Amino acid sequence: MRATTADRAPLLLPLLTAVLAWAAWLGWDGERDVAPDGTVSGPYEGWQVLGLVLTVGAAVCWSAHRGRARAAVAGSTAGLTGAAWADWSGEGDGLFVVGVALVAVGALAAGGLLAAATGALTRRRRRRH
Repeated sequence: MRATTADRAPLLLPLLTAVLAWAAWLGWDGERDVAPDGTVSGPYEGWQVLGLVLTVGAAVCWSAHRGRARAAVAGSTAGLTGAAWADWSGEGDGLFVVGVALVAVGALAAGGLLAAATGALTRRRRRRH
């Protein structure tokens, strides 16, 4: 039996959402901020990261609500990891790999918790009705 686009949607939607959300929320900001005391931060602001998390989280919840929690986590993790790699790989010092690994671990952990919670709430709600 061949998988249809509808069968792949719970994997593809979080993956594509993660890539596009990275570009929309973080991809345009590459400038680091220098404070008057010389400390450097950035390039991302907290509101940008929050926007990314909420956007990708919505896609994970959508897929998990449809009973495809593993696909939701796999898609969002792959999308965020790939986007981070593409965005940071030109930094030349090789330390970007550590950052990409942290993105992958964080996306996997947060996505797993969110998908599990959404799945549990969905099952509980369906039992009530």
